[in-house]
Amino acid sequence: MLLIGEKINGTRESVAEAIRSRDEGFIADLALRQVEAGVTYLDVHAGTRPADEPADMVWLIDAIQRVTDVTLCLDSVNPRALVAGLDRAKKKPMINSLSGEKSRVENVLPWACKYETELVVLAMDDRGIPKSVDERLSIVRSLVELTRDGGLPDEKLYIDPLITAVATDTGSGSIAFETMRRIKEEFPEVHLTAGLSNISFGLPARAIVNQAFAVLAIEAGLDSAILDPEDVELRGIMYAAELVLGRDRRCQGYTNAYRAGLIGRQDGCLRQ
Repeated sequence: MLLIGEKINGTRESVAEAIRSRDEGFIADLALRQVEAGVTYLDVHAGTRPADEPADMVWLIDAIQRVTDVTLCLDSVNPRALVAGLDRAKKKPMINSLSGEKSRVENVLPWACKYETELVVLAMDDRGIPKSVDERLSIVRSLVELTRDGGLPDEKLYIDPLITAVATDTGSGSIAFETMRRIKEEFPEVHLTAGLSNISFGLPARAIVNQAFAVLAIEAGLDSAILDPEDVELRGIMYAAELVLGRDRRCQGYTNAYRAGLIGRQDGCLRQ
């Protein structure tokens, strides 16, 4: 399971304030905590005004790279910010994200193809998030055709079927699971990713819903997730789900995560 840490995001007020005040220590601590929790990638989203975003993206990348060499996931639709980030990153980053929206096709896709990056692909277009599985698949097919034409192999794609809140549509979960299964049937080399916590928005005891969704999503083919990696219980559930589904060769992922203290912790102690 590939984990993408979501917390360096300028739409969060604490991160926005750190960007404004150039509080490098805050960003460095946020990066290190996520790395120590086992992320494969760190999402980096400045979320600032278009004129400021390139400089803010570079500042964030510098702050992170001074304390860790983890691979970054550049989160922006601003081509100037993306290019600035691509040039600054020491390791080839992932880009988040391409959708069927005209602005993203024009401003994100060319740079992902030019730099041959891994790429998050969203099953939506200028009309929004489709209600049906078939409509989402149609958008995904169009985007995969574009990425292939641009020279990106399918294995560099992380397709997000887009998770909507079950509180506003009780069919959201089943639509997501069926979309995932059909994407993997049609494009077996792609990865599947998702923002897991979207499913529980508006509900009490959200962690329980997130955990249930994660297990069923992994069964449907999910092999990466954009999440808060410091949610120890969710992280443990995901490792365990891969294990019982036979997707963890020789149980190495689960046992290595346990030995590293990434799972099985409660109040700072390892549970037996």
